[in-house]
Amino acid sequence: MALERTFSIIKPDATRRNLTGAVTKKLEDAGLRVVASRRIQMTEDQAKKFYEVHAERPFYNDLVSFMSSGPVVVQVLEGEDAIAKNREVMGATNPKDAAPGTIRAEYAESIDANSVHGSDSAENAQIEIAQFFTEDQIVG
Repeated sequence: MALERTFSIIKPDATRRNLTGAVTKKLEDAGLRVVASRRIQMTEDQAKKFYEVHAERPFYNDLVSFMSSGPVVVQVLEGEDAIAKNREVMGATNPKDAAPGTIRAEYAESIDANSVHGSDSAENAQIEIAQFFTEDQIVG
C-alpha cells in the first residue's frame, strides 16, 4: 500500500443539511486524514472548469448549476491508498446501488445530489487538488 493524497468535495446538498462534520467523520474513521479543507462558494466558472470532462454530456449544465448553487467543502485527504479508500467510503454514484454504511447510502438525496465527489485516479487527484489548493495550503 502507498501513502496517497486525493481530492474530495462535500457537495451543496450535504452542506445545506449541515452534514459536513458527519461526512468528514466517516472519512476520518476510514483512516483518511484531512490535510487541507475549506468551505467555498464554487462559482459557475469554477464548476465549468472542474467538470469540463463532462461538457458534452446531457447532465453537464445541471451539474454546473447544482455545484454552484450553495457552499461546498473542498478537501485534500491523505492516507494509505487514499483514492481507493475514499471511493469505497463514498459508495456508488447512484445511492440506490451504494453499500450500507457508505456516505452516499446514508446521506445522498439522489444520483445527482449524492453528497460527495472524490478523485477517480492519481492523475485526476493532482489536477483537482491544484484547482483549489496551493502546495503551501496543504499541511500534512
